[in-house]
Amino acid sequence: MAVTSRDVARLAGVSQPTVSRALRDDPRVSEDTKKRVRDAAALLGYVPSEAGRALSSGRTRRIGLLVTDLDNQFYSHIIAPLHRELETHGYQLVLHTETTDESVAERLIANGLDGVILATTTVESVVPLRLRDRGLPFVYFNRTAALVDADATVVAPSAGLQDAVDRGLALGHRRIGAVLGPQNTSTGRSRERALRAALADRGVSLDADLVRHGPFDTDAGDAATAELLALEGAPTLIFCGNDVMAYGALNAARRAGVPVPDGVSIIGFDDLPPASWPIIELSTIAYDYVQMAREAGRLMVRRIEERPQEYAHVEFATTFIERRTLAAAVTR
Repeated sequence: MAVTSRDVARLAGVSQPTVSRALRDDPRVSEDTKKRVRDAAALLGYVPSEAGRALSSGRTRRIGLLVTDLDNQFYSHIIAPLHRELETHGYQLVLHTETTDESVAERLIANGLDGVILATTTVESVVPLRLRDRGLPFVYFNRTAALVDADATVVAPSAGLQDAVDRGLALGHRRIGAVLGPQNTSTGRSRERALRAALADRGVSLDADLVRHGPFDTDAGDAATAELLALEGAPTLIFCGNDVMAYGALNAARRAGVPVPDGVSIIGFDDLPPASWPIIELSTIAYDYVQMAREAGRLMVRRIEERPQEYAHVEFATTFIERRTLAAAVTR
């Protein structure tokens, strides 16, 4: 006969639910109790059954993470901390990529998930609406949608961009360009608003001819920067919607024979690990995206297990990190 969690509970002198919590390293269980349960499980050769857990609790303990595509470098840096955070609460992370609003919501619902973390939401997306109507809990990560309120972890871009603008102006930059993210995303909109406000507060306008929008990817940053550098009176400083777009901007400058920073300065946003590499040394706007991912995991678990009445909106502050890609303005 197979060993059950009840056998482990009897040997450890605890309740059967305590066995389940202890074996998934629930922080509510004391370390002494966890040790007794693990020792008893090892002695009896007990292996927890995920299927059994799902049947007994009504939960699969699986959380979906919805992203746009797996090629985006930003996602690769948030998956590990999110996975680790969910694992400490006994949940598994399941990765999903987005196709269209018409199919993705039903696909998420059909996968037997306990909840979903939305990392790819557009402002007008109906996915949150459909998840809400089907009773599947979700949390916004980095982006939010307009139709449905929910728990969210977001970036507050103003402080970092204000410092970056101050530094750029102090270095003599007045012809300033921007390669910004999609206008149908909350991140694209909030970063653009913050940049325009910081410049306006200092008496500088962002010339419409020097602004481009595109996807948050390297190709978009490359193409947009190539256009800006080809203009008569090209910008001496370009703000990019994220680091990945800034990498494309650096490629475009190299291809055009415009040295960085002596010909054009470039500033990114996110401070991903490659930004600090000696070969790149990108000036950028930084925030703690690792803690932001972990907080999204905590909010997801809280939403599933506690169902609080109020939604939590957690903002992460930004700072400006100056590196090699920013220098004094020059006339070209």
